[in-house]
Amino acid sequence: MTPSTSTFGLRLNETAKLIEANLQALLADNARDGEIARPVRLMAAMRHAVLGGGKRLRPFLAIEAARLFGFEGPGALRTGSAVELLHCYSLVHDDLPSMDDDDLRRGRPTVHKAFDEATAILVGDALQTLAFEVLADPETAADAAVRSELVLGLARASGVGGMVGGQMLDLSAEGRYGAVAMGEAEVRQLQMMKTGAILTYSVEAGAILAKADEKARRSLVEYGRALGAAFQVADDILDREASAEALGKRTGKDQEKGKATLVDLLGMDGAKRECRQLVDRADAALAGFGDEAQTLRDAVRFVVEREV
Repeated sequence: MTPSTSTFGLRLNETAKLIEANLQALLADNARDGEIARPVRLMAAMRHAVLGGGKRLRPFLAIEAARLFGFEGPGALRTGSAVELLHCYSLVHDDLPSMDDDDLRRGRPTVHKAFDEATAILVGDALQTLAFEVLADPETAADAAVRSELVLGLARASGVGGMVGGQMLDLSAEGRYGAVAMGEAEVRQLQMMKTGAILTYSVEAGAILAKADEKARRSLVEYGRALGAAFQVADDILDREASAEALGKRTGKDQEKGKATLVDLLGMDGAKRECRQLVDRADAALAGFGDEAQTLRDAVRFVVEREV
């Protein structure tokens, strides 16, 4: 392990602890201003979905992107927490019997197994709306224009033209609605939407908070797209090479359902070569930021080298 990657690991873990504490506070049982009550079962299920697991990579990216421009503080932590709430909602719904029908997530029973399917649907709904509430709160950013841009960006990244649209394409790729031919271009588009859009937004959110100029913001978006693509290819590789015990979830699902991935289309060696090329692309996008962007450079390497 190089000094840079060692420092990165410590920084990732420290940020994860801060995010965990903030998420715990956001998911407390006590009702907030404007709320009537928080149902005990719903809150317990939401905490099951969100707390006690995960690398918190998305909030880490938001916080580090903001820090690149000298922006630190509660606003970055809250923005990162909002992205994580949105991400966790997507996992809860993705695990449902009507979607991927998974029993395990992060080594624990999925929400619909630990509670029930109806509760899991409501958990997803509640986490999604809470994410937007956090972003829209003046505690996140005093400037209403910044809050508006954060909300708009997350809505686009998570909605019909992003994550949700990507999930629809993913279901179609299983042949649920008739035979679908998935070539390389189609697989890349699906992955860019389902996985890449939220990862890219995580990086851009830091630039929005810091009111970065347009050139810097475009560079970070390019970096985020490369990282998002690398994350999905690395995930496909892990799905073939890692055990379910190591990953904490079922592996080989795409193969079972006959869905093409870049591992299928490029071969394992080609997929690993793709990861290396995406690391180079991410590095190139950060060239103008100098040493200040080293943590973000380390992040894309972490994404492709991780074992879980």
